[in-house]
Amino acid sequence: MGQPLLRTTVQNVTDRTSNPFGLRPPFDRSGPDERTAVFGYGDANADFHVIGDHPGLHGGKRTGVPFTETANGNAIQDVLRDPDIDFVSGPRDQPVLENCYLSYVHMCSLPDGHQPTASDYAELERYFDAELRAINAHILLPVGEQATDHVLREYTTQRRRIDLNMADLHATELRGRGFMVVPIRNPTEWEDGDSEAITETLRGILASDYRQTKGVATRIG
Repeated sequence: MGQPLLRTTVQNVTDRTSNPFGLRPPFDRSGPDERTAVFGYGDANADFHVIGDHPGLHGGKRTGVPFTETANGNAIQDVLRDPDIDFVSGPRDQPVLENCYLSYVHMCSLPDGHQPTASDYAELERYFDAELRAINAHILLPVGEQATDHVLREYTTQRRRIDLNMADLHATELRGRGFMVVPIRNPTEWEDGDSEAITETLRGILASDYRQTKGVATRIG
């Protein structure tokens, strides 16, 4: 634990798209032809931070880019590519991101069919939290139950009062400690209207003075 998790400051790494803070994973359990970890990717000065679970669920074990390769990943990209949102352009496996950052609460790759254990999540929590605080985005968009639980527990005071029902939480706006949190249901669980709901929520936020969320944790407009 003697080495710092972040080796540089944000100002020195904004030209790096993948792993801009030089994180080094604590273990390598990846399968053949897979990346050791799927690091954070995108605009290090972003206002919007999309947070997934792990590479086996949300993709990137071979591309090294979050939210690629899988049905979950492609569906999230489709929302972020909406012309009125316009966070993502370019090829799906190596997208170009503007005002958006992608990362996972559990960045390390595991062999196909393996799920992170509670101790795996606990071991990687400090890496994720350090990166989230370095990005310091206005809007946190956790995808799926694991990421939503972590974000609500660590960055809001509401977790004890909230039933973690992703169908009900999907595309809602929740106040955090200096953040707005907008949970997203896993796309493979989406029902009719879920894609449109998160797209409309993001359009509404972008049309508002959303930068006022910093400090007051609410939206103006």
